[in-house]
Amino acid sequence: MTGAGRQEDWNLIGTRTRFVVTICAGSFLLFLVQPMIARMALPRLGGAPSVWNSAMLVYQALLLAGYAYAHLLGRVPARRQALIHLGLFLISAIFLPIGLMGWQPSADIEPALWVLWLLGASIGPLFFVVAAQAPLLQRWYALSEGRDPYPLYAASNLGSFAGLIAYPLLVEPLLALKAQSILWSLGYGALFFLVYMSARRLPADSPGEVAVEASDAPPPGTRRMLHWLALSAVPSGLMLATSLYLTTDIVAMPLLWIVPLGLYLLSFSLAFAAGRGGADFCVSIAPLILLIGACIAFTGGVHFPVFIALGIVAVLFVASTALHARLYELRPAPAHLTRFYLLMSVGGMLGGLFCALIAPLIFDWTYEYPILLAAAALLLPDREAALRLPRLIWENPQRRVWLATIILLIGLILSLVGGGLVPGLDTQIFKTISFVTIIGLSIVALGHRWLTAGMLVYLMLCLSGWEKLSQSASGMLTRSYFGVYGVANRDRGAGAGERILFHGTTLHGIQNRAKDRELDPTSYYAPDSGVGLAMRNAPALFGPRARIDVVGLGAGTLACYIRPGQTWHFYEIDPAMVAIARDPADFTFLSRCQPRANIIIGDARMTLARQPVGGADLLVIDAFSSDSIPMHLLTREALNIYGRRLARDGVLLIHISNRYLDLRPVVAGDAAAAGWHARLRHYLPDKRDADRNYAASIWVALSRDPAQLDRLVALSGREQWQYLKPRPGFSAWTDDHASILPVLKVRP
Repeated sequence: MTGAGRQEDWNLIGTRTRFVVTICAGSFLLFLVQPMIARMALPRLGGAPSVWNSAMLVYQALLLAGYAYAHLLGRVPARRQALIHLGLFLISAIFLPIGLMGWQPSADIEPALWVLWLLGASIGPLFFVVAAQAPLLQRWYALSEGRDPYPLYAASNLGSFAGLIAYPLLVEPLLALKAQSILWSLGYGALFFLVYMSARRLPADSPGEVAVEASDAPPPGTRRMLHWLALSAVPSGLMLATSLYLTTDIVAMPLLWIVPLGLYLLSFSLAFAAGRGGADFCVSIAPLILLIGACIAFTGGVHFPVFIALGIVAVLFVASTALHARLYELRPAPAHLTRFYLLMSVGGMLGGLFCALIAPLIFDWTYEYPILLAAAALLLPDREAALRLPRLIWENPQRRVWLATIILLIGLILSLVGGGLVPGLDTQIFKTISFVTIIGLSIVALGHRWLTAGMLVYLMLCLSGWEKLSQSASGMLTRSYFGVYGVANRDRGAGAGERILFHGTTLHGIQNRAKDRELDPTSYYAPDSGVGLAMRNAPALFGPRARIDVVGLGAGTLACYIRPGQTWHFYEIDPAMVAIARDPADFTFLSRCQPRANIIIGDARMTLARQPVGGADLLVIDAFSSDSIPMHLLTREALNIYGRRLARDGVLLIHISNRYLDLRPVVAGDAAAAGWHARLRHYLPDKRDADRNYAASIWVALSRDPAQLDRLVALSGREQWQYLKPRPGFSAWTDDHASILPVLKVRP
């Protein structure tokens, strides 16, 4: 090789490395800023669904704007593109250090509109400029080197994945929000330098439009662009649907939402990589993997949740990679690169809007997940079946039509038998035969995407799909932006049994149906639990006119602890939960004990902050019965709000039962930092009370008056309260710095 040739190779390597590093850095900052700003906004805006749905719309809108800007910028010469973009970088820098504006929402403003305004004004210019990095830098790379720029998109998504992982695992645990803001601002300055160094590689006389494969490449047609939209919308929706389904019906574990999003980003890296081996493998096995998704879709994760969770994330990764690989195959000439990425962004937003906004309004269960599985099967390319038998069956075009029709009719009948809807054939043996036969027909259907999608639907209906549809038809399910709730009966005969309220695999309330026990407190609220002891002894602690506040309504179980003369307030974020608790057809705790209960709807921290000072003697915080916790309700600032609401000798009860988090150090640290005294009650029900539906629970009692806690302990009799001491080295959670990593349990 000549010296000139070696120099050319070195220049190429240097240019490619320069662009890869720049693209990675931009994507890293983009996915770092999203959770960081959400964390900053949480204490001020609360956790209402309208707030977070509006925040998602802001991110999507700014991302779309950045991609549209990159597309329009391609109409001017390359060097002028660089000058314009670097100029916008400098102008946007006036919004550094990044953070939220100091405005406060008025009491009567719609939260969704306020969030749009606050986030858009706070991070809009910075997010907009950084969002344009990936498509714009790929265009510049094509102009600089005349090579295929699409593999650089794989680098972009690796940077996004790194930012996503870095925030909860490194940035949030190690740095306070103010330090995070400074770090991101320094990264923005470094990104400006990288963009400048990349812009130096642009040729001086290059036109705006890229001409790598063909300068006169025809623009893509409408059908092709609609295909791009569908191929990008389904994986985006599937990622969100998987996150919801995984954390609701499988394992409600904190930080688990990272896994679907991370795999979604990695699927782009594999699908757009220069080496096609991994992407081709995912395309070949995708129909078989979708069968696994169909088997899981309606079955839930009560049994073997870890294996089911692994299966569902495998389905997401393989299906997303296969569909994104199809996108890569249908990519246009680099001259139309920015249009391609703009439409991909629109498709991703449409998929997200379907799952985040539309599905909760039109479905009472997470039906979007099975719908998107079938859509993924329809979008897979028709390919020759990997198995010999399906190839022989479908090689004759005339045979395909009538044979597919027969198989679809047989599949429908088998799904009805498997769902137990055919009288006389509703035994387990017939259900098993139906399931196995549908699996066999699904394998035969390989290579025929329409038929494969149909068999997926029948398989899902066979495996509890018909049962779920019947629950929807009978009104057993309720869905809101906070999740899917179900109310069901467990019959034990002779008028006994229970009425249960569940959210996925998490129990939220239970009521005995026996007449003599109908109003007995159950579950985490048993008479000898921490909250039960405080409620029973409230007259002795605070007198006959005790003022009691309860955060978290559930089925309304605590309402039946009320005594004559007491004043109660409930705080509940979800109106759907209020409707369930008030309906006597579901539960009778409220209708029998407090039919005119005062229920305040909204985020607890925001609503409590607006209540009169010292207006409660006993404040119960029960927002932690699920395994995902609202972190902003356990910070020192939150404790100050609780203290403001409580009388000086008032008692605060916090429920910290959790399968995955040990919240004792959090509450102990907050209490010690604010000068509160704390006692812990770990209640384990007696085996003799098995038929009363009591559940184990952990409650912490806090007060600024140690004598009041001593009285509670004395009134509890033989029931034990422990001193809650801070963990050495554990820092109290604040609005500025909190992380769940130090309190994750090694074994749930």
